[in-house]
Order: sequence, then structure tokens, then C-alpha cells
Amino acid sequence: MDNNLRVILQQLEAEKSIDRATLIEAIRSAIESAARKSMIHATDVVVDVVPDKLEFKVYEIRKVVEVVTDPKAEISLEEARKLNPEADVGHRIKFEALPQDFGRIAAQTAKQVIIQKIKDAERDNIFEEFKGRVGDVLTGIVKRTHQRNVIVTVDKVDAIIPPAEQAERENLRPGDRVKAVVVRVEKGARGASVVLSRATSDLVRRLFEMEVPEIFDGTIEIKAIAREAGSRTKVAVLSKDSNVDPVGACVGMKGSRVRAVVEELSGEKIDIVRWSDDPLTLCRNALNPADIIDIALDEETKTVLVTVPHDQLSLAIGKRGQNARLASRLIGWNIDIRSDVELRGETPAAAGDVAQTGITVTPDGSEVPEVSADFSAKSSERQ
Repeated sequence: MDNNLRVILQQLEAEKSIDRATLIEAIRSAIESAARKSMIHATDVVVDVVPDKLEFKVYEIRKVVEVVTDPKAEISLEEARKLNPEADVGHRIKFEALPQDFGRIAAQTAKQVIIQKIKDAERDNIFEEFKGRVGDVLTGIVKRTHQRNVIVTVDKVDAIIPPAEQAERENLRPGDRVKAVVVRVEKGARGASVVLSRATSDLVRRLFEMEVPEIFDGTIEIKAIAREAGSRTKVAVLSKDSNVDPVGACVGMKGSRVRAVVEELSGEKIDIVRWSDDPLTLCRNALNPADIIDIALDEETKTVLVTVPHDQLSLAIGKRGQNARLASRLIGWNIDIRSDVELRGETPAAAGDVAQTGITVTPDGSEVPEVSADFSAKSSERQ
């Protein structure tokens, strides 16, 4: 092999991250395709590689016969024994052939085969590299947007953040540096496709692992995350060391740790909640800072019944029910929040307010704003 081809192989190895054996096989296959097109008198052509010298040799394969009827596929016994004295009728003999002129069409075929083989190898490399990184956080640069998809360059690979995996109201622009979680790697007709997410709760989990050493080393455990991407997230944490405050460790000195996560999430609000195995305690923590007058469990319907001061109702429910909805997802129970006005049998107008008197939310995010008869009855019993 001439030095030019050696240099080309070295460059392709470095630039495309394709091993030498794959590149040599691509060239061998290309030469074989070109030889078939140029050697029209031959029907069976193969190309072998001499690994040490990196030489490519073209061979014809023909069947040994007494009388030749098809010169393209057969060779006479007499001619065969000149090449191999042990040849006999019925044997298949391989002998070196020298294509005189590969020609323009043959050369173009060789070029196309090499290009396609290299593309296939690149796609296989991407798939093998990223399929083991599902769930990892990768840092990339936004390259462009296409049909609402955000294309991010990660390690020289163009990954995709589809609309469903983008955070609400987040506006990513070309040149922005972003972190995202690998959610899946797909292998299709056009090659491997790496799909990233900025909306998954795993992104919040991984960012806290990066910012909080106590989470990374296992001293603090993230027990649950409830997230509405781009708007608000609640994170429940538990410390395995009584000397370590889980909430304080996650917030950091003057809020430095949680602020770093918030900045990476483009200003998304994050509430750090102390975990408890008791649903009532966890619900209190999740609805903080709203004051709670009374709280009880309805085991039959798996509902937490919460009574708050009327002036704290909007704080407990949150904008468009978001605070209550996230709290419900965090604890895995329905939450029925009512004001003390309703508990006393008064109307909002009597309390000087015409606002909603309560809300029921479920872990799946649905809301049931109607007044709960069971809640009223159980609340009366507690009185």
C-alpha cells in the first residue's frame, strides 16, 4: 500500500474514531465491487488483504471442468493444473487476476462503497457509545432548531431534544451551553439517534448529585421528585447521618448549591422538602410554608385531608393548583385542601372573600375542585 493511503487511514482513524480493521474492510469491499464491474469476463471475484503489508489482491474463482462451456465461471483441467498441480475436476480454484482498467464507473462505485461503509461504522460507533450512557447528564452546545426539535452537539455528535422533552417556556438559542439527560438511543435507517431531555425529573436528580457531595456519596438520598419542567419542582430528601441536615446541605451556604441547579434550569423554582415515611408529616413539609390547622388521612380513598386558614388557602393551593398538585405527586396520595371557612359552614362571601374554598388533587395531576362531602363529614367528626 502506498504512503498516501496509509496517511488517509490514519486521518480517518483519528477524525472518525473508526478502527483500522473497519477501514481496511471498507476499502477491500470497495475494491471488490469495482473489480466486479471492470472484470466483465469474470463472475466470481474476491479481494484478499495481506495484513502486514496492507496489500489488496484481486482473485477470480472458477470451477475446474473437463470441457469449458462457460469461460466466465469455468476453467479447464489442463489450465487449472498449471496453476495448481493438485487441481481436479469439480474443484474450485482461486487465482490472482489483474484488472487492467477499473474505469470511471468502477472508481465511482468504489468511492460510494467506502463512504457508505464509513458512515455505517460511524453510526454503529455512536450507538455503541451512547447506549450505555442512558440516564447520564451530558453537556452540549445548541447548534440549531429544526421543526421544533433542538439540535445539540455533544462530543461531535448531533443529539436531539424533541418538543416533548423540552422544559416549558425555555428558549434555547444557538450557542447556548446546556446540560441534558440521555433518555434513549435509537438505531434507524438513517443511523443512530441520541435523544436528550431537559424535562425529565432525572435531570434535577443528576444536577443535585453534581452539586451536593453528600448526595453523590450517599449520605443524603433523594427519595422523591415532583416536577413541572420549566416552572417548579419539589425534591424530598432524607439524611442517613443524624449530624447532616438534608435540606441545609442541598441549599448550601447562602443558597449556593440550589442556586446553581436553578440557574442550569433557566430559573425554575425548586423547593427542598424533608422526607418522612409518615404521609401526614411529608404532606405538611410539602405544603410548607402554608399554615395547616388540621390534617388527617382517609385510608379508604388514600386521601390526605387538609384544613388551612382561609387567608392561607391560595398559598397552599398555589398558582393554578400547582403547589397542591406537586405535593400530591411527591407523597403519592390525593390531597383535599379546604379552608376553615368551609369547615365552619360559612361561605366565602361571609369571610369577606369570594375565592375558591378548596381543591382536590391527585398524583396524576388531575384536579377535582368540587366540595368533598366525605371531607366535610370527617372534618366535622374531628371537631
